[in-house]
Amino acid sequence: MGQAALWANHLYHLFERQVLIRLGGQSLLFDLLQQALHARCPREVDTHGQGVDEEPDQVLHLGAHAVGHWCTDHHVVLTGQTSEQRSPCGHDRHEQAAAMPLAQRLEATGQVGVEYQPGMAALVLAAIGVQQAVRVPPVKDIQIAIKNLPPQFEGYKVLQLTDMHISRLFDAPWTQAVVQQSNALGVNLIVITGDLIDGSLGNRKQDIEALRDLRAPDGVYVIPGNHEYFFDNQAWMQHFVSLGMIPLANSHTMIERDGARIALAGVTDVTAPKTGFPAPDLQKAIAGIAKDTPIILLDHQPRNAEETATQGIALQLSGHTHGGMIFGLHWLLALANGGFVSGLYDVGGMQLYVNNGTALWPGFAIRLGKPSELTRITLRRAL
Repeated sequence: MGQAALWANHLYHLFERQVLIRLGGQSLLFDLLQQALHARCPREVDTHGQGVDEEPDQVLHLGAHAVGHWCTDHHVVLTGQTSEQRSPCGHDRHEQAAAMPLAQRLEATGQVGVEYQPGMAALVLAAIGVQQAVRVPPVKDIQIAIKNLPPQFEGYKVLQLTDMHISRLFDAPWTQAVVQQSNALGVNLIVITGDLIDGSLGNRKQDIEALRDLRAPDGVYVIPGNHEYFFDNQAWMQHFVSLGMIPLANSHTMIERDGARIALAGVTDVTAPKTGFPAPDLQKAIAGIAKDTPIILLDHQPRNAEETATQGIALQLSGHTHGGMIFGLHWLLALANGGFVSGLYDVGGMQLYVNNGTALWPGFAIRLGKPSELTRITLRRAL
């Protein structure tokens, strides 16, 4: 079996498993892919040389029993048909084709340099993008040098989780896997910078339960993202506390190590006032912190980083953008987020890290060139 056929078969079944089964046909992405993949077969030619359009039920049928036929112009067409009639280009359609693996159907042609229908190309890209979106993310190690870091905090490790969007797609097994991998990273502190959930407490309580097992010597801290405000922020923040997380909503805490201290502050999301909750208040969050104390700020959205940098913040950790999700799209998302979409920025002397996200919004669960991440940050003293 040729490599092209093997890859086509693998990608088809990956798409089927990740989208048709996990999403259950309920997401925006699923609907978009259905439209993109319903590509018609090239027009039939009857015995008189006249073009005959395919019937509607001969468009691509997504499912475990989709079958296909080949045309002499090397376009593969997946259909739901299993009849004995000849294809538009003269190849027989056999009844057993429904049970034939896609790879065998591709290999049977013996053709080299196959050109796929646009629908097949969309299928392949969708399969790759969905797989990248729904996987447990790999570890991304970065080092960030900040001003006035006490020597005692040289090498201090912080794990940033963000935009987990725990939901029917990112469910209990996925959450458990993320927690297991996070606990194995040997960090000093865990911070979660918002958008932990997508759904009500009643619907997502079991899926988020595994976060109770997150462990770090200096604690697990959390701030709300915009999605918490979509689903009863007060109920969720109280539940986060019951899971052992410490909320920072326009407040701060001090982290001590061998007599030295750094401040960890957090603010609410900019969307909070729309649902009757307090707006982000940086001045309140950092009130009482000595001027020579380095401050790490948790702010779900990066859009106000330039203003924040004027307030003496050493490091801001944000999410929200999902890194842009798709290469090229990230440029557009940067425009809506103050120019900040992915990675490390120097903003007026303040270090800003915009995380690609542990997951992303399940309504558009696709990543191409902008991978998810478990972000282990090692603090260094700025020279």
